[in-house]
Amino acid sequence: MEKIAAPTRPKNDFNYETDCRAALAPLVDGLLDMAEQAGWDRRKAAYTLMFLSAQRVGTGQEERK
Repeated sequence: MEKIAAPTRPKNDFNYETDCRAALAPLVDGLLDMAEQAGWDRRKAAYTLMFLSAQRVGTGQEERK
């Protein structure tokens, strides 16, 4: 798996989220490509990633290391 670039700005910086998107986008694209190659519908796989992400944040797992 590719290494994710570390943040270079504080969490409260206006561009923090933009930088995070740029760091994660290639990994998400790769994961969706892999799901599609395995036969999964790309749109359904993207929806499922959103669901799983929201589920993990909602249960407090975002603080795990």
